[in-house]
Amino acid sequence: MDIESTLLAIAGSDPSGGAGIQADLKTMTSIGVYGAAAITCLTVQNASGVQNILPLDPDFIQQQIQAVLDDHVVSHIKIGMLGNPGIVKMISELLSTFKGVIVCDPVLAASTGESFLAHDCLECIKTNLLANITYLTPNRHELESLTGKTVRTDKEGIECARSLLAIYPAMKGIVVKGGHFGEEKTTISDYLLLQTGKQIESTRQRITNNNLHGTGCTFATAFSAYLLLGNSAENAFTKAGDFMESLILAGKDKQISKSDSNGPLLHHLNMIRQ
Repeated sequence: MDIESTLLAIAGSDPSGGAGIQADLKTMTSIGVYGAAAITCLTVQNASGVQNILPLDPDFIQQQIQAVLDDHVVSHIKIGMLGNPGIVKMISELLSTFKGVIVCDPVLAASTGESFLAHDCLECIKTNLLANITYLTPNRHELESLTGKTVRTDKEGIECARSLLAIYPAMKGIVVKGGHFGEEKTTISDYLLLQTGKQIESTRQRITNNNLHGTGCTFATAFSAYLLLGNSAENAFTKAGDFMESLILAGKDKQISKSDSNGPLLHHLNMIRQ
């Protein structure tokens, strides 16, 4: 009997279900891959934002990850919120010998730009973690944090991503998520920049939707899932963009949150099997 590959998400928990581990598992199930999860942080959050974060003990997180690695054929890992330098260092060391694909969604700030991490944690990610990452999926705010540069335009985002690829030669590519560039525009463009120099753009219509909490987590997980299914980076990138467009469109006229703020993505309305 063949054993199927598992996609392991290492990230924080979102009690509202829109982002973090909850969004990761919903996305994996929607696309049709098996998902496992190791929780790094408990959070208090909802449509109004993140009110509190409780990082778990690094040793306990390590036990979670090791339990999955011991029992499953984990070919791909998706990393999200980490929480503190101790967690970053543990994961960096634990995954330094991992032979599969690691996709890192550097959850450094909320979509509003509010930082989740202290400066020492950001430096720890840059020093310890990124050298072992296969693909990175930052948004505009996260590019600014990782490079220390001001990023306002698509061009500046691409330049920052190129500078990171130069610093981390083992990294195969960076996906620049474009939702925060030119928010007045009617279209959104994401970019896949490969270490080979190749650049791919994916453009779609900007859809007005009050349910966008978790888009960053979901995109990175969709990209990871399509990679696990055997797609090239280019095809996985394109499919992830199509998945996001379909998901956002599916929830355009629905609402879960009682608030008019940024409610969660409605994964259950878009069950896609590939």
